[in-house]
Amino acid sequence: MIEVGVDTIRVRLTGQERLVLLKETDQERQLPIYIGVPEAEAISLELKGYRHSRPLTHDLLLNCVKALGGHLEYVLISELRDNIFYALLHVVRDGEAVDIDSRSSDSIAIAVRAKVPIYVAEEVMEEAGVWPAEELPEDQEGLSIFRDFVDTLDLDELEDQ
Repeated sequence: MIEVGVDTIRVRLTGQERLVLLKETDQERQLPIYIGVPEAEAISLELKGYRHSRPLTHDLLLNCVKALGGHLEYVLISELRDNIFYALLHVVRDGEAVDIDSRSSDSIAIAVRAKVPIYVAEEVMEEAGVWPAEELPEDQEGLSIFRDFVDTLDLDELEDQ
């Protein structure tokens, strides 16, 4: 298992989804996961320290686990199947561990509330993890085409308007 933390949540410009980036704690590799708006808001609110006057859905689940005598130890992004991430909530009660199936977005929202580690299965990180883009060498040919285009523009004509 690879420990990760929430690095950032980004807005997808072409749709309603949000992208949560989970970053390895001791490396630069990231795991991008598209999530829904409500889950993104739930994660963001918690990371910003916002407290609602009444329990939100993810708070309610944690309250239920506690009321039943258990505690959440960690969450695990356990599998990637057909481009869908699967997760488990690892709950311990009376010394007995129970893994509860969860959507990855909900498991992340619950983990940040409970302040427990988030792990990613090694095979999931190998398949879907990405490294930050390194600076690419300038594409001189592509730049020359762009320069040729810019040189054809008549900027004086714009000033007259």
